[in-house]
Amino acid sequence: MKNNKSKVLITKNKDRTSAVEEILKVFDLENFSGQKVALKANYNSADQFPASTHPETLRSLIDCLKRAGTRKITLLERSGMGNTRKVLEKRGVFKLSSEMDFEVVVLDEIERDSWVKIERNGTHWLKGFYLPSLLCEADKVVQTCCLKTHGFGGHFTISLKNSVGLVSKRLPGSLYDYMAELHISPYQRSMIAEINHYYPVDLLLMDATKAFIDGGPATGTIVEPGLILASKDRVALDAVGVAILRYHGTTRNVSQGKIFELTQIKRAAELGVGVSSENKIELVPLDDESQKWAVDLERILKTQ
Repeated sequence: MKNNKSKVLITKNKDRTSAVEEILKVFDLENFSGQKVALKANYNSADQFPASTHPETLRSLIDCLKRAGTRKITLLERSGMGNTRKVLEKRGVFKLSSEMDFEVVVLDEIERDSWVKIERNGTHWLKGFYLPSLLCEADKVVQTCCLKTHGFGGHFTISLKNSVGLVSKRLPGSLYDYMAELHISPYQRSMIAEINHYYPVDLLLMDATKAFIDGGPATGTIVEPGLILASKDRVALDAVGVAILRYHGTTRNVSQGKIFELTQIKRAAELGVGVSSENKIELVPLDDESQKWAVDLERILKTQ
């Protein structure tokens, strides 16, 4: 019988580079050979990890993708807190791109015809929204996210919320502010989920070596789960991420109710972005320490 569960790989390793390499070796990147890859990291602000992607996580991910034989890697980013170019400069992304030969595209700076209109089509976005054509035309899409709560209406920001940094804030030549609409809407968490319906992801890498269990997205109380996770399923990965936050004790908004009733996860599941229940998630620990974590996370997923 075919296993229809979505796998979430988990490893616990004190060395971040080794952990990323180990988990991506198991993930198997063979089908990335010769492909154009669009990459989304987390550079919402210039604050240090876990507010933004750890430089060694990005370096290790790029290295693994290159060794898999990818034809071109393009990192796409728009920061919500600060000037994107300055954020990327401060976080050393341009320096790393020169060193490792991948492209960086600042989404605030691309032309109007480089955006693809996503019509409203039953979403909670009043005017629809825009995604970059580089994302829509890529052969493969990779995302690396952090694990943290969100103090401005999102409740948590993992892989689903990370997609907000792909949406145009203002289309060139237009005054309409899509991010203002998002952040004042009572449907913000549904809108976050809806972005994800309009583009696929082939690889998700979550750096949960540290996490914010309150505050966020730029500052908060830090815990150290020490985990690296990977999946192809945004809903499954975010559900496991919420379970990690709950394990450490987190905000009321993230702790209340069943995980699959949280709006981001529920709406994304309704749209077919990922699995529809905790019973369709398969945790795959890669070592003894992550085996212990898998037992605890499965318990939280099933009982909370």
